[in-house]
Amino acid sequence: MNNATQPKSTRDAILDASDKLLAKYGYKKMSIQDLADEVGIGKGSIYLHFSSKEEIALSQIDRIIDRLKTRLITITGRSGSSAQRIAEMLVLRVIFRCESVHHYSQGINDLLSQLRPKLLERRKKYFEEEAVILAGVIAQGQRDSEFGPGDPLALARVLVTATNALLPYSLSAFELGDLKAVQAEVRAVADLLIRGLRN
Repeated sequence: MNNATQPKSTRDAILDASDKLLAKYGYKKMSIQDLADEVGIGKGSIYLHFSSKEEIALSQIDRIIDRLKTRLITITGRSGSSAQRIAEMLVLRVIFRCESVHHYSQGINDLLSQLRPKLLERRKKYFEEEAVILAGVIAQGQRDSEFGPGDPLALARVLVTATNALLPYSLSAFELGDLKAVQAEVRAVADLLIRGLRN
């Protein structure tokens, strides 16, 4: 049983180290040896968990999104109106990403420019998974006559697309500025979008 938990904890340690090194050096300058040194394991041990530096960086992003989706799903089960939950979810999807990369010295697009094709492919998948979660709350709002008619998934995709403009992909931590100001802006956009959903 101990062997089953060890790889997960080593894998997480590698991803934690990659987050730190990506923030400090960027993808291009981060090496497998840097990761091994940061974790305190041999370079070969990294390859027991990941096939390449690219896989490590993309897995780090996957981990951020998995954590975000878990929090979004938690909100779907809360009490309160569907509008309140949708607003909270839209704010969370932006702020969570901002907080996850706020310590990075350069924008995510610059940081991971070498991974751009695979990253863009993954983003489509992430956005669709988030839309599916939002669609469940929209459908509930429609059943409760809180929201007007329409395909819940199509409406959710519109909400995702509209708030994507506020995501931190092209901004460095310095350009992101104060997270409270970003949060206020997201709330204003979310309120406007929810007015469009209302019955």
